[in-house]
Amino acid sequence: MREHPDGLSQSMTTVGIIGAGNIGGALARAFSGLGYDVVIANSRGPETLQELVDEVGPAVRAATASDAAAAGDFAVVTVPLKAIGDLPARPLAGKIVLDTNNYYFERDGHVEPLDRGQTTTSEMVQRRLPESKVVKAFNHIMSTQINTDGTPAGTADRRALGTASDHDDAIALVTEIYDRLGFDTVNVGPLSESWRLERGRPTYVVRQTAAELREAAARANRLP
Repeated sequence: MREHPDGLSQSMTTVGIIGAGNIGGALARAFSGLGYDVVIANSRGPETLQELVDEVGPAVRAATASDAAAAGDFAVVTVPLKAIGDLPARPLAGKIVLDTNNYYFERDGHVEPLDRGQTTTSEMVQRRLPESKVVKAFNHIMSTQINTDGTPAGTADRRALGTASDHDDAIALVTEIYDRLGFDTVNVGPLSESWRLERGRPTYVVRQTAAELREAAARANRLP
């Protein structure tokens, strides 16, 4: 039996990850290292994830998106924006869902409400998952740094990562996860403010302390 994670998430021992790209794979390794069981899915089927499962170890198993969503005490959604319509809403109902999304119009096509600053990617995920508690997380760090840049609490110049949510318990969970992985947390507010952490802003994939990240988020422009 695996040791239960500590802190606020002590009753949460399994995470479902929907999306097995660079971020999904890095988070499978990260959560496994924290003592979670990981159920991970992609759009091509569980059989295509055997290499990742073999690499990370017995704490990780592959499944369909619906099964990963159902298995997780909480979940991570790390799929392209254009794929959020396929997210399994029912098995994610009532759960905290970490959203790693960024808007890349080159990949996703132009989305007029995003181009005009009328909504955010995380608000779009929340609308797709109306009974879940969506929280922005891990979207403005390179996947290769998730498992390498963390340092103990109190370390000088400790890196910070941002988050945003309409739900305090979701913020609390992400704050705990960040800390256990070696990062400070900067909460930029509700999902309507999550754009401050996305591509094209001074917070994006830049190594910053908490003070630097707060300052960068505050001076970010909504539109180019």
